Amino acid sequence: MDRLATLDLFVRIVDRGSFTAAAASCGVSRPVATATIKALESRLGVRLLQRSTRHVRPTVEGAAYYRRCIAILADLEDADRSVAGGVSGVLRVDVVGYLARTILLPALPDFLARHPALTVHLGEGERFVDLVREGVDCVVRAGMLTDSDMVARPLGVMEEATVASPEYLAQHGIPSTPEDLEGHQMIGFVSSRTGHPLPLEFTHGDKVIEVALPARLLVSGADTSVTAARMGFGLIQAPRYRFADDLREGTLIEVLADFPPTPTPFSVLYPSNKQLSPRVRIFIDWLVEIIKL
Repeated sequence: MDRLATLDLFVRIVDRGSFTAAAASCGVSRPVATATIKALESRLGVRLLQRSTRHVRPTVEGAAYYRRCIAILADLEDADRSVAGGVSGVLRVDVVGYLARTILLPALPDFLARHPALTVHLGEGERFVDLVREGVDCVVRAGMLTDSDMVARPLGVMEEATVASPEYLAQHGIPSTPEDLEGHQMIGFVSSRTGHPLPLEFTHGDKVIEVALPARLLVSGADTSVTAARMGFGLIQAPRYRFADDLREGTLIEVLADFPPTPTPFSVLYPSNKQLSPRVRIFIDWLVEIIKL
């Protein structure tokens, strides 16, 4: 391997915590990766990586070398872009599925036309993603963010609504206030962080009211919760844009509109310990441009 390829391999090993995963991403075998790093450590005269049976971590010297390497590789990518006139390579993004289908995909042809040498790998999910370990450049997520290892760029807030099917409301009644919810059921949306269903949330002036209703059905996917609401399993709360067609067609009905849930923040996240690459930078700028929530 030449020196730049060796730096790239070293960065990927630190990012993924694995010789095997890094070697595969570079298109080389595990023995080649091991020999390359041994040669690098021998040339530098220091140990860069602490190896164990389960994980690979940088030493103090390795961590310092890693920071310099990612800066060098980012500068090289910037240099290539300035000469080639645009970004290239693969941009790996993970987005909540409904956002991907309703907001990103319709606008994506224009983004790709602007950057013809760029390929977008669009993953769909709502689970926590280890960006560095899984090789994902950034994620687009809704909700409160607590992960200090990530940089979050706010994109806006989404208005939420409480809805249920006409059949459900015909059976259980239409509540006028949160106090009228006795005897109602919710579809329990299980938090990926806590493993427990989230309570319904209502605002009244400056006051926030949480109501945990009985739930015969627990789900962990937003699309499943909407489908279940259409089928009459109970009340749900989610960003209003998810229900636009249902509310217009009458397959779902909004209730307690005078007591709306608090708006949900919407952000793009990327690792704080890595220099922002040109690919991620132009993607974030594009998101800010197209998202009008």
